[in-house]
Order: sequence, then structure tokens, then C-alpha cells
Amino acid sequence: MSVEPQRETHSFQAEINQLLNLVINSLYSHKEIFLRELVSNASDALDKLRFRAITEPELLGDTPALEVRLIPDAEKGTLTIEDTGVGMTHDELVKNLGTIAHSGSREFLESLAQRGQQDVNLIGQFGVGFYSAYLVADRVEVVSRAAGKDSAAFRWTSEAKGTFTVEPAERASRGTAITLHLKPDQKEFLDEWRLRSLITQYSDYVGHPILLQVKKPSEVIDASTGEKGTTTSFETVNKASALWQRPKSELTDEQYQEFYKHLTHDFEPPLAWTHFKTDGHQQFTGLIFLPKNKPFDLDAAGKRRGVRLFVKRVFIMDDCEELLPPWLRFVRGVVDSDDLPLNVSRELLQDSAVVRSIRKHVVKKTLDLMEKLSKDKPEDYLTLWKSFGAILKEGLTSETEHREKLGALVRYESSRDEGLTSLADYVSRMKEGQQAIYYVFGESRKALEGSPHLEALRKRGYEVLYLTDAVDEWAAQGLREFSGKPLVSALQADLKLQETDEEKREKEQRSEGLKALTERMKEVLKDAIREVRVSDRLTDSPVCLVLPEGGSPAFLERLLREHGRNMPRAKRILEVNPTHPVIEHLRKLTEKDAGSAQVAEWIELLHDQALLTEGSTLEDPNRFAKRMTGLLTQLASGSNAPA
Repeated sequence: MSVEPQRETHSFQAEINQLLNLVINSLYSHKEIFLRELVSNASDALDKLRFRAITEPELLGDTPALEVRLIPDAEKGTLTIEDTGVGMTHDELVKNLGTIAHSGSREFLESLAQRGQQDVNLIGQFGVGFYSAYLVADRVEVVSRAAGKDSAAFRWTSEAKGTFTVEPAERASRGTAITLHLKPDQKEFLDEWRLRSLITQYSDYVGHPILLQVKKPSEVIDASTGEKGTTTSFETVNKASALWQRPKSELTDEQYQEFYKHLTHDFEPPLAWTHFKTDGHQQFTGLIFLPKNKPFDLDAAGKRRGVRLFVKRVFIMDDCEELLPPWLRFVRGVVDSDDLPLNVSRELLQDSAVVRSIRKHVVKKTLDLMEKLSKDKPEDYLTLWKSFGAILKEGLTSETEHREKLGALVRYESSRDEGLTSLADYVSRMKEGQQAIYYVFGESRKALEGSPHLEALRKRGYEVLYLTDAVDEWAAQGLREFSGKPLVSALQADLKLQETDEEKREKEQRSEGLKALTERMKEVLKDAIREVRVSDRLTDSPVCLVLPEGGSPAFLERLLREHGRNMPRAKRILEVNPTHPVIEHLRKLTEKDAGSAQVAEWIELLHDQALLTEGSTLEDPNRFAKRMTGLLTQLASGSNAPA
């Protein structure tokens, strides 16, 4: 004999309590967005049911209509948002409304709290969704019945005070009804005109009918009062047509922006968008948006990213990653194809020539949109770049087809001045005779500005780009050149700076004069370096380490090790500045006594110094500290030590 399920009380996940507090206290001036969020969720539930009904038509049962209903009740002080969508089971109610399943949510919410509860932009990154109901309600009831013949209905109830209850309920048909018990000062949302205007403003484009229950005077006279009574009926208050299928000439910027917010649950409007339709061999419509802010979970494990796919106006899937490459995963939008089957699967998408054609077109339109934004609204483009530039640069490591366009879109910090610059602007400023675009890769601008590797470049007046994203080294190697100018790392051994014949002769003479010292350096550092040679890039520093062909920068090696990769330190080339006083003094000491222990100590100290300036860690920092102490002691006592 089965036991009837009883009322259960659950505690909200800690992150939900935190989110509720932030939503309720941060969006006080934007309370009406609760309706947009709840209607969007209802629309999603209808889309999911319509997709499942393609292969499971029995799910529609005796209620084929797919619609959203708004039912205001002034007497009870409630507003109900009801849909005939896919519905939720008992477990889904508990999971979907009581926990946050997104990876990284705790860290994100902590950052919100630290930034202050009035930071509406950050709230928008998270998406307030269902919990926006508590902007206007002090109690929320959800009655839901999952689609399917044998499903049961359940009621979820909470006052947002740390707990919620779930119990059996009655509901005649599938779908979900969310009833908001409005706060005393929020009764304006029971007004018919107010609800109509909000639906028109926020949800006019929703592709399902939104019906509002209205009261009208009846022609029948009530016998007891002698007055006309009232009748209730439902009226459709939205156009219920897919916005992307409507002519661009009929749409306003505000409609595009509200559709974006509906699509993404982002609180901020997009930076730009493009609306296009193709005819010919493949027919499809696309609407692509460039977001302003980076969602906190953009790169969360298992999180698919992409546009929504529709086939003949029927929703097929969220986040269709097959239509965009990974390096455009931040882009949002919809694609509606007339050439794919309604029962299309991910496996079919991966193998479809139609999808490959759509993808190629969508990528081109997206890059064209970014290019236009960078020219027409450079400040907005910099906002986009700061949010998504590191992701966009991933395309340079994998997409040779789009290398030229991506190269025009990248922005880097530069030694010329503060702020970001384009490669086109860099090339326009190149010195006469300069053969390459020079860059240096490292942890931060501050760490790179004083790098000894830049001394000869600075002396020649050459501008240097500072690359500080983890992907930058691979991206620069993938780009290789821009406007016919090769990209050259200042860390590479083969820097190929132009030299006069006189400079070449002087270098050869200095190399010969330092032969004894360089040989001693090779002997002392034989396990740590590949070779020693006289430098033509150093002007102020005694030594530096440079990368042989195929070598990885120290910062990149460290990043890979931190992410669990077995990354041994590659042997570098030690370059020596023959004009530096320390090197000159070491040369004299070596000529006097090549086997001196003091010479070996100073050589190792210089090598440690070079490791630090390139961004490497020391294997034995204690030994380095003792050498420094020894040096300071000798200087203090007036001993004969390199100055």
C-alpha cells in the first residue's frame, strides 16, 4: 500500500538566501522586471514542451494550447502567472527553486556582497529569474504538474525567510502557476492597464500568446442589486510573433534591447546587435547580440554557450554551440532555419552541411558587427574587449580563416602610453626602418615595463606591446603578422635588431674580450642554461635570460604548472652586457683568478637575478638571500666586490 506524500519543509541552499537578499535589496527601483522574468520563464517552459512534443506528441494530451495567462485578483491581493508548458516534478521543484546549480555561484555572490548591494549591473550578470518575484511579493506559491499522463501536481511555497515547503496539490492539466501574494505597497501590479503596458514594453515579442484576465461590465442586470454585473474573460495582449521574423523597419532599439534581456536575463542592454536574413541555397534568419558584461559562469565546467536554435519558428535547443566557434561563446542571439528537420539532434548538427554554412555566415556577421562597433563607437568596443577580449583571442590560435579580421580587432596595452591600442595604430606609429611589431609577454604591465629585454628597443624609440592574458603568447604566434609586419617577442633570442657595420665590429671585439668570462659562466651554470653570449639588447642591466627557438616564457610555464601540467623549466640563453660595470669587474676578476669561488658566487647571483626579472621562481631562495647578504656585507666592509 503506497503512502501519500506529505508536506515537506526544506532549507534554501546558502547561496539562494544570499541571492534573495541581494535581489530584494538591490533592485528596489526596478521592481517591474519581475513580470518580464516570470513571463520569460513561462515562455521557456512552453518552448521546451513544444520541442519534446515533436517526438512525444502524447505530452500535449487534451490541452494542445501553448499559452501564458495572467490572472490578477484584487480581492485576494494576488497575481498569478500561469503557463501550459512542460511543468515540474516534485524533485524538479526542490532542485530548481531551492538550489543554484551553477559552478562558481558562491564566489560570484561573495563578490556581489563585497561590491555592495546596490550594484545592479552585477545582479544583471547573474540573472534574477524566478527570485525576482520577491521584489513585489512577500509570499510565493508555485503549483506545477509535469507533462505526462501519470504525473502528479505539487505546491511549492515560501516567504523567502530561509525555508520553503513542498506538498501534494491539485492541478487539472500540465504546466505551472506562480501565485504572488503582493506586498501592500505593490498592488499597482493588479491594475489591468499597468499589466498591459508592462507586457507591451517587456514581452511583446514572446512567441506564445500572453492572455490577461480582464473584467468587463455585463449586459445582464443583477436582480438583487438592480445593477449590471461583471464578466471575466481572457484577452491576448502581445503580438505573439517571433521578433527576429519581423521586418527590421518595424522594430525599435527598445524592442531589440528588451528582447535581448528576455533572451539572456541580463539586466544591462547589449552593446550592439545585427539582424539579418539570407535567401538562396539556405534560408535562415539570425539576430546576434554583443553583451556588455561577462556572465560570472561563462566558462563554468559543462556550461554550453551559443545561440538559440529554432527551426521554422519552433524552438529546438538553448546554447547551440554548433553555430558558433568556442572563441565566440559570449555572443547571444537566435538563429531560425528553414532547412533543418524539426527533430534535429546535436549529432546531426555536428554532421550537417547546412549547419556549417549557417555557422560560417553567423561568424562573418558577428565579426563585421564588432568591426563596425570598433569604428563607430570605439568606447563601447573597448568595453566589449575588456569583458571578452581574452576569449576572442582564442580564435587566433585555431582559426586561420579569420586571422586577418581578428588581428584588426585585438587591443593591447603599449609602452607608448596608458590605455589600449590596435595593431593598425601601432603600425601607423612605427619608426622609420623598424621591421617588426615588438611585444613582451608577462604577468602584468607593471612587471613588464622595467624588463631588461626592452632596453635596446626603448633606446631605438620602438614601441612595445604588453601581452598579459594567459592566451596571448599562443595568440601572437597564431597571428604571426599584421599588415605585412611580423610579430616578434622581445623575449626571443633571435631579436634581429638592425646594426651598423661599426656596431657589429664592436660586438665581435667585446665578445672576444669576454671569452674567458663567458666560458667560466658556461662552466658554473652548465646545468641551468643552454649557452652564454654577448648581448646587443641590454643597455642598463648586466644580464638577462632569453628564449631559444620553441621556448616558452617563464610566466606561461608557471601558469601551466599551476594548472597541473608537468612543465619543466626549459634551459635559457644567458645574455651578458659587456659595458656594464659589474660585468667589466667580473671580467677582471676572472682574468686574475678564473677558478675563484667568489667569481662563481657572483655568476650564480647574476643568474638568479635574471630568473627573477624574467618572472621565474628561484629553486633555492634561501641561497639567493645568503648571497645577497654576503654581497652587502662585503660592500659595507669595503671588500673587493663587483659594484
